[in-house]
Amino acid sequence: MKLVTYLSVDSTNHPKLGAMINDAILDLDAAASWAQGACSLSREELPGNMLEFIYAGRDKWEYARCIIEQAAKAGNILGLKGAKHKPIAHPSSHVRLLPPIHPLTLRDAYAFEAHVKAANENRGRNVPEEWYQFPVFYYTNPHTLYGHNDLIPCPSYSNALDYELEIAAVMGLGGINLDPEEAASQIFGFMIFNDWSARDVQRAEMKVGLGPAKGKDFASSLGPCILTVDELVERKTGRPGVYDLSMTARVNNVERSRGNFKDLHYSFGEILSRASDNAPILPGDVIGSGTVGTGCLLELTKGEGPWLQTGDVVELEIERIGKLRNIVAGKG
Repeated sequence: MKLVTYLSVDSTNHPKLGAMINDAILDLDAAASWAQGACSLSREELPGNMLEFIYAGRDKWEYARCIIEQAAKAGNILGLKGAKHKPIAHPSSHVRLLPPIHPLTLRDAYAFEAHVKAANENRGRNVPEEWYQFPVFYYTNPHTLYGHNDLIPCPSYSNALDYELEIAAVMGLGGINLDPEEAASQIFGFMIFNDWSARDVQRAEMKVGLGPAKGKDFASSLGPCILTVDELVERKTGRPGVYDLSMTARVNNVERSRGNFKDLHYSFGEILSRASDNAPILPGDVIGSGTVGTGCLLELTKGEGPWLQTGDVVELEIERIGKLRNIVAGKG
């Protein structure tokens, strides 16, 4: 499933739960009434948002999958109607894609060795020995989220805006003190994650030794969808929670970054296992991979810039998931 949260451009209704099917966005609520009889839970309502949907568990996930499969079999779904003659789908051009989920917590790891080496070289030092001993992560702001095609405000306190090409795991089930295999088995799906960074502020903050704060808490982009893990079976690598998917970034239609999900030094299973040590991971929690090698201007320009400017269009793409596009706005 490619699950989304969206707003129809011709409606002022609250955000809705949907699914991508080719060039259409399926309205799961409307499609449920259309698919009555074909799916075993067709008399039940689906939760109203992604976090509630994930918390609802496997029965509701399979119910949604049944609805999506029925719609996919129908072919052209744009002319189909559900209850009260509501269309069950909208053209992709007629919706605004929001961040697929608003998680309670948003963590970000630091797990691609190529990026870690480049970042440390820019600071004139070697990779700390401790980085090779355990995966590390920090908590970032879950309240400054942006979706596909949103404008990204450059913070008023920075002159060095950068993108970061990452993949993020969305947890489907919770747990505490999980081993890597258990942790990986709890992943619901994956999104593209752009961890926007104010490099000048981050550079100063990191000297204090407490980690990034205002250098990164002003914006994170997630989307365009959550691709559920069942869609990636043939791309497994044999490492828990790691798949063979190409990752690219373009700025103003020029490719700047290229890497692969499988290049992670620490698997998502290892990252999540570490996060769950004596602390629970909850359904719907999101954790990023950290930047893939070459996945930011900090690496590509050795920390000197030039940095992103107002009007720049940044497109991150991960195979199977899609494209996450944003435009840099003026200073907020």
